[in-house]
Formats: sequence, C-alpha cells, structure tokens
Amino acid sequence: MSTDGSVPFTTKIAVVVRDDLATWQRLNVCAFLVSGIAAANPELMGEPYADGDGTPYLPMFRQPVLVFSGSKETITAAHSRALARGITPAVFTSDLFATGNDRDNRAAVRAVLRDRLDLVGLAVHGPRNAVDKILKGAHLHT
Repeated sequence: MSTDGSVPFTTKIAVVVRDDLATWQRLNVCAFLVSGIAAANPELMGEPYADGDGTPYLPMFRQPVLVFSGSKETITAAHSRALARGITPAVFTSDLFATGNDRDNRAAVRAVLRDRLDLVGLAVHGPRNAVDKILKGAHLHT
C-alpha cells in the first residue's frame, strides 16, 4: 500500500504509436487500440461516473494508460516480444487507415502474414515488468 492508502498497480496498460504518424493518426490509433484492451479485460474498468447533479458518465479504466512512441522497428520488436511472452496485443496496421469499418479492418489484418504487418501501433496489458520489457526502446509520448 502506498503512503496515500491506495494500492499500487501490479499491471500496466501501454500503447506505442509510430513516431512518423500525423497527430490525428496517433490519436486515432491510440483510441482504437485501448478499446481492444478494454474489451479483452473488463476487470480493468472502473465504476460509472456522475457529477454533482447526478448526470451519469461512462466508466473508464481504473488505472493509467501510458502512451509511448517509437519507430517502425521498435513497434515490430515490441510485437514479437509481446507474443513471445504470451501477451496478446491489440494491433493497428497502416492498411487500417484506408478502411471504414470493423469487418474490413479485420480482413486487412488477416490478409497479411504476421511478420509482414506494417504496424503503426500496438497496445498491451500485463505485468508491469513484462510490459516494460516488451516496450524496450519506446519513449513516453510527448
């Protein structure tokens, strides 16, 4: 337990996006990728919010999401390390910028062999130390 009474997180949620993307692309990729983490890990979701007037708001992750950037090579290496550690990542490939729906997104990824995916983003959730090792070489996004 920390000095403020909260329990430290034993896991980490992290996203890495390619450093050569336009700002709108980075934000779009990040949003899509964290939706995969949320869908696969409902236990990461907190309780719904409400303001002082009782207006309801949607729940969010109960722990921070760290956003990193890195080169194409860094993301490709992170992808390999995640799979080697048994952690299933959410992936976003460059092909997904040309599609307009979930069905076509999945078809675009399925059409490419794993080692040939043109990854522009990756999200992982797992033990803190494992995620740190997966993202080796990536830098916190600024």
